Amino acid sequence: MIRFGTDGWRAVIADTFTFENVRLIAQAVADYVNKTHAGGAQPTVVIGYDTRFLSDRFAIETARVMAGNQIIAWLTRTDAPTPAISYNVKEKGANAGIVITASHNPPRYNGFKLKANYGGSATAEQCALVEEELVLMEREGRTPNVMDYQTALDKGLIRRFDPSWSYYQHLATLINLDRISERELNIVADAMWGAGRGAFASLLSRTRAHVTEIRGALNPGFGGIHPEPILKHLNELVAAVQRGQADIGLATDGDADRIGAVDALGHFVDPHTVLALALRHLVECRGQTGEVVKTVSTTLMIDSLAKKHNLTLHETPVGFNHIADLMMKHDILIGGEESGGISLRGHIPEGDGILMGLLLLEIMAVSDAPLHEIIAGLQAEHGPAHYGRIDAQLQHQKPKKHMVAFLVDHAPTSINGESVARVDTLDGVKFYMNDGSWLLIRPSGTEPVLRIYAEARSPQALRGLLEEGAKMGQKVMQ
Repeated sequence: MIRFGTDGWRAVIADTFTFENVRLIAQAVADYVNKTHAGGAQPTVVIGYDTRFLSDRFAIETARVMAGNQIIAWLTRTDAPTPAISYNVKEKGANAGIVITASHNPPRYNGFKLKANYGGSATAEQCALVEEELVLMEREGRTPNVMDYQTALDKGLIRRFDPSWSYYQHLATLINLDRISERELNIVADAMWGAGRGAFASLLSRTRAHVTEIRGALNPGFGGIHPEPILKHLNELVAAVQRGQADIGLATDGDADRIGAVDALGHFVDPHTVLALALRHLVECRGQTGEVVKTVSTTLMIDSLAKKHNLTLHETPVGFNHIADLMMKHDILIGGEESGGISLRGHIPEGDGILMGLLLLEIMAVSDAPLHEIIAGLQAEHGPAHYGRIDAQLQHQKPKKHMVAFLVDHAPTSINGESVARVDTLDGVKFYMNDGSWLLIRPSGTEPVLRIYAEARSPQALRGLLEEGAKMGQKVMQ
């Protein structure tokens, strides 16, 4: 049975992610769109895809199903960043959006991200309605309605388009490209073989910045790595920054909705730091205010900044869909998660690695200082904060509630020599220590792994927390 996870449906290609199953879920989406369409103009759906194996073919099949149900399918001409596709859902006034991508997951995976008409991830309620349509199809023995591709083109039911230009123009309203152009920044852009390829070079082509792109060719195997912008996958970016004496390296994940960075010294800049730098810049340099939202796995530097500037702070479970929900209900200035999905007020409620990469450049230009010095100032005032995460493969995945119950029932009074102040079960189990450090253990919503996160005031304390977390994780999995 196809089930939606943290952000749509993901599965292994040729195992359960097959053309047959993609057509089934596309038909369920088509049924949902037709049933919820308010009438008037013909319903439309925007469809895009990333650089994974057969993503373009899966996207075409999805568009054929939409056409077979008399829904106009705006299908991208080539792979494109998920935030560009999501922006076009809103810009075109479409009923929904679909992105064929498994984001940062390993190359053997692909996925089906469902976007709502506001340009962000579909809500849990909307996903549940699509799943109900799947059940109804099976009960009634119906098969998908599929139209021949050329026939759909001739009838105008499939329309190929480039989502980049309107998206780039929109980003230019959120970022001060003139300030970026005041400095001759030397930038290395690492597309990690993903759909963000060419984006930074295009956006900065009319500034004084010099952009060198690496890993920008089409490579469905992602060079044997996971296209996730974390340190262990960014050795090539670190080398390129140091080789070219660049000011910064910017990395986006497989579908470019996440950001990672490397400073001029070759040090990895994690998304926690990016989020904290962005919040400080928006408030202290741009003079903006508003509420802030972060996921439970995100740095306490955000709490410190929010307290300093008297900003309301919301904390959610992991998954940008939770952040998006709050961005639509509150005056959220910025929202982000530890995995690199971050968005700003005025943008779609969607993580955007390209937007955040540009904002980092603006921060450097306004500060007129190297990135590592800017970060040192942040850490001095709101740290020290050292973060780490390890993933343990789940051989036999137990229900999440059972794992949580076990960890709560066996909660220690101290971890790594620090007393446990409180235990939180918002998403998984999070142990807060008296010295401000924390440890979080939770099953992933997209992969069969147990994620163990920690933040501490020194690298040594961080290692100790992660080691203790790994031991606790082993007990959970027994």
